[in-house]
Amino acid sequence: MFRAELQGLRALAVVLVVLYHVWLGRVSGGVDVFFLLSGFLLTGQLTRALARGDIDCVAVWGRMIRRLMPAMLTVLAACVIAGVILLPENRWLQTIREITAAAIFAENWQLAADSTDYFAQHDGASLVQHFWSLSVQGQFYLVWPVLIGVLGWVGYKLGPNRTGRAEASRALVGAALALLFTSSLAFSIWLTAVNQQLAYFHSFARVWEFALGGLLALVIGKLVLPVAARVALGWAGVLGLLGCGLVLQVGQMFPGYAALWPTLCAAAVLVAGRTGRASGVDRLLAAAPLQYLGNLSFSLYLWHWPVLVLFLVQSDRAEPGIAGGCAVIALSVALAALTHRFVETPVVASPAGARPGRDHLVAAVGVLGLLAAVGCWQLVSAHKARAYALAIGDLDHPGALVLTPGFEYWGADDPPLAPSLVSLGHDRVSLAALDCAMSPRGSGLEVCRSQTVGPPARRVALVGDSHPAQFLTALRPIAAERNWQLLFMSRGGCAFSAESDIRPGDQSCVDWNAAALDELLAQRPDFVFTAATREVRTGLGEYTPTGYVEQWRKLAAENIAVLAARDNPRFDTAPSRCVESKGRDAAECMTPRSALYSGRAPYADLPDVPATVRFLDFSDSYCDADVCPAVIGNVLVYMDDNHVSATYLTTMRPIVERALDDALTDLQLGHPAS
Repeated sequence: MFRAELQGLRALAVVLVVLYHVWLGRVSGGVDVFFLLSGFLLTGQLTRALARGDIDCVAVWGRMIRRLMPAMLTVLAACVIAGVILLPENRWLQTIREITAAAIFAENWQLAADSTDYFAQHDGASLVQHFWSLSVQGQFYLVWPVLIGVLGWVGYKLGPNRTGRAEASRALVGAALALLFTSSLAFSIWLTAVNQQLAYFHSFARVWEFALGGLLALVIGKLVLPVAARVALGWAGVLGLLGCGLVLQVGQMFPGYAALWPTLCAAAVLVAGRTGRASGVDRLLAAAPLQYLGNLSFSLYLWHWPVLVLFLVQSDRAEPGIAGGCAVIALSVALAALTHRFVETPVVASPAGARPGRDHLVAAVGVLGLLAAVGCWQLVSAHKARAYALAIGDLDHPGALVLTPGFEYWGADDPPLAPSLVSLGHDRVSLAALDCAMSPRGSGLEVCRSQTVGPPARRVALVGDSHPAQFLTALRPIAAERNWQLLFMSRGGCAFSAESDIRPGDQSCVDWNAAALDELLAQRPDFVFTAATREVRTGLGEYTPTGYVEQWRKLAAENIAVLAARDNPRFDTAPSRCVESKGRDAAECMTPRSALYSGRAPYADLPDVPATVRFLDFSDSYCDADVCPAVIGNVLVYMDDNHVSATYLTTMRPIVERALDDALTDLQLGHPAS
């Protein structure tokens, strides 16, 4: 039976999603409403089929394919075309990866994997990031018919007669949904507290929302409330839903128990149902505009995000503004209307579904065609990435060496940049040829070691977050040449400090640092290479955290030397975006040095710095006397908005080597490691 208030609720949810994404830069809880509605509708359909004894999983999946796949493949194909034409090349690989995942209903797992990859967290929002929720729904549609079908079969085996079998099946389904609801919600609450980013995309952390909708489908017919109570319940649900995203930081608190807010609000609207009163919220939800938006809701959800991302990329903005946001919404609604009229409606109305398996075959062909197009894009990207790789002794790409006194350039007049913009986002430190293993000291500490020929001449430890970690690119060839053993311990977003300086209150970082310090005291390297400062940003915010100094003092107490490197600049947006849009020599792509670095480093005024600490200042490798460019010596300096590219650090090797030698000489570290 068609329920107008359900369609209106769907419209309200998508409106909230779009408005919050476009103008508030956050999430609203609308997706959670979709999850509950999916559980409510599909469970209702399956239990009614179960009562008839004719659940047909293939037919259910066929209807799901006809409902989801046409619009989904249309938008994904459009994203491939738009991505090639409109996206910066440094976002190609991420987009390729995520479109592939979205096409096979695995985008939530791709984003979950990225949430644990520190460097991937610095990627910009992809065109299809919002497909994570569709992926979760697709997995739900795949599993739910099988689950309820199996429970129905067991119930029919247990029941004494047709009526008893139907009751037993329904009871089993209810018990299973209750178990799923409680176990998934408990898991969601736990994982949200432990790793909220992973929990947000984890399928099982979302199962309880579908199960709640399913439980509601089982009992809603038995709920009898006074009309006045239903009127109040309906308005409470809608008003609560409208306020959810305003009150809660949905993107930082969900799913967990906080997601009960929007799901219970949606459940309240469904329980309120048709009140027959002019004062009932169902009167509003049944209004023609909301009914029309309900019809467009799926396509509108799919279109609004890529339109928004492309608008921001092309306009080089962080936010669309009022006029820009209106344009994004208008174009999204127009595309959704066209998709609904010429793609969704004809497919749903076509007789193709009458032939068993026809929908599945057509969908498979569509997915394979899309993946073939993405594969071609991948080949083009791989070719571009190889074409501009830095070679040893490359005269065209001297990089940091052009800033050294007396340098003369002998390369081509206008060589391509290295690395290529396509591969720039992945131009990070490589742990290849290192032996890595988890430390017995726990706290997630992984220790990687390089190989030496016989006993090492020195043992050197590189410790800290992703900034000093990038220096492995320059240090590894130095160590190999001198037969030093490198010990590498790094955790993204967790500097080598006695405190959690980057994420205050992050106890896991504090624990990791304690384990790293214990490892250093046990290994007793000749010296430790780490960071000396942070927050080199416009406005001269650079400082040396007290937690850094405390760690140095603990090492000094054991006579372990520290070489601490001054940090590189950080920017609001990746400098490569400016280079791609305005050119390598554009003034807009160069930040005044005086805005980033003061003439005196912050550690110069620190009291009681241990005598075993020496500072390495590489600011002259990131900036000339006046500016800090995005491109130096035909090499892109930054892989994103704050990490020096591995390619550029490769060109810094001679500079790093001289700095090491000067510091070690000053420390009088001439003896080999025992």
